[in-house]
Amino acid sequence: MTEFKSGFVALLGRPNVGKSTLMNRLVGEKVAIMSPKAQTTRNKIQGVITDSDAQIVFLDTPGIHKPKNDLDQYMDKAAFSSLNEVDIAIYMTSADDKIGPGDRYILNELASLKTPLFLVINKIDLIHPDDLLTQILAFKDEANFAEVIPLSATQGNNVEELMTEIKSYLPVGPKYYPDDQLTDHPEYFIVGELIREKILEFTRDEVPHSTAVIVEDMNTHQQGKLVINAVIYVDRDSQKGIVIGKGAAMLKKIGIGARREIEALLGEKVNLKLQVSVQRNWRDNPLFLARAGYNQKDLN
Repeated sequence: MTEFKSGFVALLGRPNVGKSTLMNRLVGEKVAIMSPKAQTTRNKIQGVITDSDAQIVFLDTPGIHKPKNDLDQYMDKAAFSSLNEVDIAIYMTSADDKIGPGDRYILNELASLKTPLFLVINKIDLIHPDDLLTQILAFKDEANFAEVIPLSATQGNNVEELMTEIKSYLPVGPKYYPDDQLTDHPEYFIVGELIREKILEFTRDEVPHSTAVIVEDMNTHQQGKLVINAVIYVDRDSQKGIVIGKGAAMLKKIGIGARREIEALLGEKVNLKLQVSVQRNWRDNPLFLARAGYNQKDLN
């Protein structure tokens, strides 16, 4: 009889290389929000995969970049702190991006890593197959990778191969979570992320990274619907106007889009109530960051 394996796997890389897309593809459900805009993921998102011979806990980390404020510093710490608790680290890059200073900065930080380091080249569907070897060789010279796996998280190409290689490196171990659990984050966190995803999708470029979503309450039912109260925080009054829109049209659009995602997640009808509030310089406010779920103590 094959021994059961288990372990933790970190997904690392620059912003917008497809870490969240791969996480959702592997888990089979949306546990991390997706957006073409950089810095979508701000917190370590745990996705759990359990099958007959293994349980794999994936950590989808924030895209690593040069910090500009306290939130950026938190995101980089969140990404690197995940390495303290993993059995495998996966460095992801995009096939259509050449290696650059950002890649070299991260790979240099990973040089002393004791756990196996995989290179996953995502978005192979965006380049000609002849160009793939050049990309592989460019990265292989930068680090000692245990495995190199090109794939497409969007289309699913070679994702099963990645799973097979991960399992081959995992230690024998127990189940950390029940078979049907897909993430360790509470529902209110995922609900807040789904709302933020719609803000990223619908608003102008200058607004998304200035927004935070805090779900205040989701415990009450009225007329057969779960009532969810959430507040969207922005930096400036002008951003508040953009998020609300003329005649509250934008806020309504965000609410309708988020409600559909939330209902699919929770499996019940939802009455989503959104408010928009200005919290100036919140990304440099430790108390607000903690309230919004970005706790520095979690990184120690």
